[in-house]
Amino acid sequence: METILARGDAFAIGQAIGQRSGPAMRDAVFHTAQFQALKRWIGSDRLAALKAAAERAFPLYMREIEGIAQGAGVSLGEIFLWNCRGDLRDLDPVLDDSGCTTVLMPGETAVIGHNEDGDAALAGLCFLCEAEPDEGPGFTAFCYPGMIPGHAFGVNRLGLVQTINNIRPHDLTLGVPRHVICRAILDCRNLDEALALLQRTDRASGFHHALGQAGDGRLLSVEAPASGCTVLEAQGPLAHANHLIAEDFRSLEQDSQPSSQARQERAEALIQDGALAAGDPFAVLLDRENAALPIWRRANETGDDGYTLASAVFDIDSSTVNWRVSHGRDPVASGLVEI
Repeated sequence: METILARGDAFAIGQAIGQRSGPAMRDAVFHTAQFQALKRWIGSDRLAALKAAAERAFPLYMREIEGIAQGAGVSLGEIFLWNCRGDLRDLDPVLDDSGCTTVLMPGETAVIGHNEDGDAALAGLCFLCEAEPDEGPGFTAFCYPGMIPGHAFGVNRLGLVQTINNIRPHDLTLGVPRHVICRAILDCRNLDEALALLQRTDRASGFHHALGQAGDGRLLSVEAPASGCTVLEAQGPLAHANHLIAEDFRSLEQDSQPSSQARQERAEALIQDGALAAGDPFAVLLDRENAALPIWRRANETGDDGYTLASAVFDIDSSTVNWRVSHGRDPVASGLVEI
């Protein structure tokens, strides 16, 4: 997996991401069913309101988005739309193959393991960004073409780890786009700052966030749709697929695909059977026992078009984060953060 280096002010960080993204945007992203369905929102009042909210709350990250557009050689409207795809979903439901599965394993060395699931058309087009911004801590994050970092998985130089699972609740509103919130978390100094962002009441929509930090000891599973935020500190191994499972949100209507339900049930069964006792998150993340709706997804299977673009494992202890990215078990990138 290619790693790009992005350094400088927010616009320059965005430019570097955009330069890497441009060909993939033109050759793949613009041709996906999801982007084609979203195009009608360009120029809409709703998209303008999302943009205004982002500019008021986080002008620095809007500069990154502007830099991505300039670097990619595409319009700001198209790039901003792509970074708001989840904030428009309930108004215009389209095929959404994204999902993701995460396992959390607390301990002296805590582990977050994550499958990043998305559109198979983007396989091989995503990349890692090693960022050295003028403002905020440096970070390493998995990037989709044309999107600001944060909404997949990443770790900053202060040892804060974040992984993201898509959720589809029906409580979307006008406010700060969820991808912008994820980017802001990469700039947080600690978990409490991250939680404060997820408890903001001006968020347009939300995700599930798995959070940990070297030296903190907590491993957090956070469900944060627009209408609320629940925080669960892992006391033992647990898993989360891409739908809300917290009791607090039982009455909140959501879209939950068969794949998401199957992955959650299978991951919980594996944990109950002791699959994670040896400390290997791949015992869950690479499971394909349910051939039609597996945890490790390869697309073009009955009932499941999702594709696991990459897997990431973060080993978090008192002073370091040891991370690695793989395709299956095959490592494609790794690194160490020391605080």
